[in-house]
Amino acid sequence: MASGGGDWKDMYNAAERGDAACVRYHLSAGVDVDYQHPEVMQTALIASLLQGHAEVARLLLEHGADPNLPAELGNLSPLQAAHTRGDAALLSLLQAYGAVARPAPAPVWWQRWLPL
Repeated sequence: MASGGGDWKDMYNAAERGDAACVRYHLSAGVDVDYQHPEVMQTALIASLLQGHAEVARLLLEHGADPNLPAELGNLSPLQAAHTRGDAALLSLLQAYGAVARPAPAPVWWQRWLPL
């Protein structure tokens, strides 16, 4: 979360809309770069990647965002988020900061009880 004047929700929304200046402000105010928004359960990095905002993604990575931290809901990794855009530059950016592809998660036992 934040320690100081930053606001995690505003930073998340800024990352989603590509507002690097606002993201920079909240990072400098102490917002945790890897905080997962409790309503959508993903980080600002994943939000920026899903929208194709390379500048914001780079800023978050420069401030220590974990390039391998998956979303709490759906287990979407930053690499998977970038892949949905089909943007090789986003994928290269993540790999430059240490992102690695993960194997698909094991099936969850309870899924067999869900209707097809």
